[in-house]
Amino acid sequence: MPIIHPDVADVDVDAVEPVTIGPGCTRRDLPAREGLRIWVVDIAAGAQWPWVDCHDAGGEFVYVVRGELVDGGRRYGPGRHLAYAPHSLHQPRSDTGVRLYGINPVAKEVADVHA
Repeated sequence: MPIIHPDVADVDVDAVEPVTIGPGCTRRDLPAREGLRIWVVDIAAGAQWPWVDCHDAGGEFVYVVRGELVDGGRRYGPGRHLAYAPHSLHQPRSDTGVRLYGINPVAKEVADVHA
């Protein structure tokens, strides 16, 4: 018999309204605990993130769900986990289309500004 957890947020990612970031780039923001941003990004075939992504002191963690991500001259396929360093910069793109699952720890220095 399955155990039901009333304190679990169960979300169908594809049912979350996407936010258009730029041509061929969308983001779906998912429920997260305080101090974290969790999201799913889709980049269409031939599209590039519309600006250089600048990380704060928390860095960024990305998992390639499907497709292929091109970043920094390297290609990352399904199942790859990328850990971007604090204060790193990048501007990803995709030749084939890609879905990414990502986490941004909200750095204390950023959280204090929004408090």
